[in-house]
Amino acid sequence: MTRALVAAVPALALLLLVHVNAAADPPPPPIYADAVQQAYDILQGASGSDTAPATTALRVLVAGTGPSQPEVIADLRARPPLYDDARNRLAALLKELLEPVRTSDPDLARQRLHDVMSQSRYDALHRPPSPLDRFVQWVQDRIRALLRLLFGSSGGGQQLDWWYYLAGIAVVTAVAFVLFRASRGRFTASVGAGPQGPRPASDYFAEADRLSAAGDRVGAIRALCAGVAATLTGERSWEGSPLTVREIFQRAADYNSLRVLLLPFEAAVYGGRGVDEATYRKAEQVAATYRAKPAEAAA
Repeated sequence: MTRALVAAVPALALLLLVHVNAAADPPPPPIYADAVQQAYDILQGASGSDTAPATTALRVLVAGTGPSQPEVIADLRARPPLYDDARNRLAALLKELLEPVRTSDPDLARQRLHDVMSQSRYDALHRPPSPLDRFVQWVQDRIRALLRLLFGSSGGGQQLDWWYYLAGIAVVTAVAFVLFRASRGRFTASVGAGPQGPRPASDYFAEADRLSAAGDRVGAIRALCAGVAATLTGERSWEGSPLTVREIFQRAADYNSLRVLLLPFEAAVYGGRGVDEATYRKAEQVAATYRAKPAEAAA
């Protein structure tokens, strides 16, 4: 009987240890449909410039679906968040997930799905991680390994996350400080190798025409944004303002219409995407108001 008790003690201790470790582990991320449902529920009743629901819904959505819903992610990251559009997209997605379409020809359905996923808008899903992405992941792994070495891999998981977030904030702050000091808060580099110093809006619009005729629509849409910004806040806004393009455009009374120009600019400059002919022509039409009547547009 004594031997049985002695043998049972280590087994009981091992069982308790496994239970404690399992309880300390973070909960698994929600599955795809659950994440979409949770994000939709969080956004119910959200409106205006309150970013808290958008931040919470974005975290839940990305945890369960990854980057597979770029339009909803963009709506939630917008400032102010585009709650109506995000809710509509999530509602449509939920309907498709909960009531999947059935087909009598699976092979044809798979072929059509392949054709859709081969479109250029989904190229980012097929591309391997960029060197920058791999470097960031490597830095994250090294920080985690160092913190595990210092604090151990079990228990204190919350403390490990705090240190990880603090290290990440410090790195991002240092990089932002270096970039700001290098550029001195200017946007000149985003326009191209044009003349330095203050330039009137007409110069930027003329540059947009020249670049568009040469086939450089990315450079042309940059110049259009520069022309509109110069019209809104003066000749020095583009080369000397600490504000972002979005912040400058938000000062316009017709900011919503300017999104047709702003969104392709951000996708091209920050996302590395191209600008097709139709998108550029729509942006050019929006900018034409500021080009034709700059004094009235600025007012």
